[in-house]
Amino acid sequence: MAKKLSSLDDLGGFVFSTNENFEFDTNSDTAETLAPSKQRLEAHLDKKNRGGKIATVIKGFQGNEEDLKTLGKMLKTKCGVGGAVKDNEIIIQGNFRDKIIQILQAEGYSVKRVGG
Repeated sequence: MAKKLSSLDDLGGFVFSTNENFEFDTNSDTAETLAPSKQRLEAHLDKKNRGGKIATVIKGFQGNEEDLKTLGKMLKTKCGVGGAVKDNEIIIQGNFRDKIIQILQAEGYSVKRVGG
């Protein structure tokens, strides 16, 4: 049985319009990247869903996707390993947490070591 709608919020943010000249603003959600000194990053070790292999995960970056990808590429290059940037996290293959913390602190980031 269909659920009755009590307000526009029940539509999940969708609003239907018959205005032919309506233009959806796609650039309104671009986040401004904070300066490295204002960033509070966390360095985790993770081996869940990775076949028992360890990965270093950097969380807490506040900024746009392009700057996050640039930072991820720089970390992968300096560690000489592969990795990925997804879900607002930087994933580096292997246990490079201490090295990454040193690299990020040299760049001016505040990094907290999380976990063992």
